[in-house]
Amino acid sequence: MDHVASWLFLAVSCWGAWFTWNAFRPSRRWHLLAVSFFAAWFTGELALWHLAWQAVGASAFVAAGALRHWAGWAGLAITFVSWVGLVRLFLEARASASVIDATLSADLGLEDAPLERRVPLRQLVAPLYLRDRRVERIRNLAYGPAGRRNRLDVYRPAGGTDRPAPVLLQVHGGAWVVGSKEQQGLPLMLEMAAAGWVCVAANYRLSPRARWPDHLVDLKRALAWIRGHIAELGGDPSRVHVTGGSAGGHLAAMLALTAGEPRFQPGFEDVDTRVASCVPFYGVYDLTTLFDAVQAGPRVRRLGVRFQRMFMGTTLAEAREPFRDASPITWVRPDAPPFFVIHGEADNLVPVAQARAFVAALRAVSTSPVCYAEIPGASHAFDVFHSVRTANAVHGVRLFLEHVDGRARPRGGADALHKVPDGG
Repeated sequence: MDHVASWLFLAVSCWGAWFTWNAFRPSRRWHLLAVSFFAAWFTGELALWHLAWQAVGASAFVAAGALRHWAGWAGLAITFVSWVGLVRLFLEARASASVIDATLSADLGLEDAPLERRVPLRQLVAPLYLRDRRVERIRNLAYGPAGRRNRLDVYRPAGGTDRPAPVLLQVHGGAWVVGSKEQQGLPLMLEMAAAGWVCVAANYRLSPRARWPDHLVDLKRALAWIRGHIAELGGDPSRVHVTGGSAGGHLAAMLALTAGEPRFQPGFEDVDTRVASCVPFYGVYDLTTLFDAVQAGPRVRRLGVRFQRMFMGTTLAEAREPFRDASPITWVRPDAPPFFVIHGEADNLVPVAQARAFVAALRAVSTSPVCYAEIPGASHAFDVFHSVRTANAVHGVRLFLEHVDGRARPRGGADALHKVPDGG
C-alpha cells in the first residue's frame, strides 16, 4: 500500500509541476494551444492557490506513508521545485505594479502615483467573486434592433451619481464568435463604478451569423445609445472612454480610430462616435499577420481558412485588403485619442508582437499620449478575475483614465451630440 501511495504521489507531483512549468512556457502549437492556455492562465494568476492545493496533497500523501519508498521522495523533490516556481510566479505577478508604474511615469508623466499597494484579502481568497455592494447594475437595456445581441448593462455607483460622471464602455472578447457582456472586464468596471464612473458593457452580433464589420457597427450603435441616453443614468455623454480584451481589444481600438467613418455607421452617420481614450487589453491589431503567428500543420491551416471565411466572408489568400481594412494598425492617425495598450508577455493566443507593432505605429503618428505596459508573465485574459496582477492592472488603468479624463475638455453638452438612431 505504501508503494501505491508513493507512485501516486510521484504522478500527482509531476502533474502539478507541469502546471507550473507550463505557466512559464505556454505552448504555441495549435494541438496544445487551448489546454496550455487554460493551464497557464489559472496557474499564473492563482499561483498561491496552486501552492496551497499542492501542499495539502503532499501532506496527505506523506501521512499515507508515501515517503517509505524512493518514488515518494522523488515526488516530494519535484513538489518542492514546483513550489519554488509558484513562488516565483507570484513574485512576478507582484512586479507588474512596478512595470505599470514605470509606464505611466514615462509615457504620461504620473510621477506621484506609485502603484505598489496591498491587494484586498477578499480578492485573494475569493478571486471569482465579482460583485461589489458599492455598485449598482442595470441589466439588458436595448440599444439596437438585433435582439439580445444588442443589449447592454450599466454599472454605476449604488444610489446614483451627484453629477454627470465619465463613462467607460467595455467590449468583451471571444474571437468574434463567442462571449458575453457578463463575462469580462468586471474587475475594472467594479473598480471604476465604485470610484464614481458609469460603466457600460455591451453585447454585439457574433460570427458566423454576423460578418465583419457588423461587430463594429453594433458597438458604434452602443456608443450612439450612450450619447443619447447615458445622461439619464448619471453619465456624461461627452466623456466616453472605451476598453476591451482580445477581440474586444481589437474592436475597442477600431472604435477609437474610426470615429465618424460613414461605412461603419450606416444609418447614423451624423452621430459623434469619438471617444476620449482607449485601453485595449491583449488585443489583435493586425489581422494580416495573426494567422502566421502560430505553429500549424495543414489541417489547422484549413481550420484557419474556415475561420477567416466565417468572420470576414473571405480569406487572406482571396482578398488581403479587407483584413488590412479591419486592422487597427491600418487606421493609426495623428488625431487618435490617448491609448493605454496592455499585453501579457507570456500570451500564447495573441502574440505580444501584435501589441509592439501597433504601439510603434501609433507612436509614430499620434499627437496624444500612447502608453504601453508589457506585463511580465501575464497570459491572455489575465484580468478576467481577481488576482495580484489584475489588481495592479486595474489600478493602473484607473490612474490613466482619471488623468486623461481630467485633462480632456467636453466637446459640448448632450444637445451637441446629434441624433441617435432608432432601436435604442
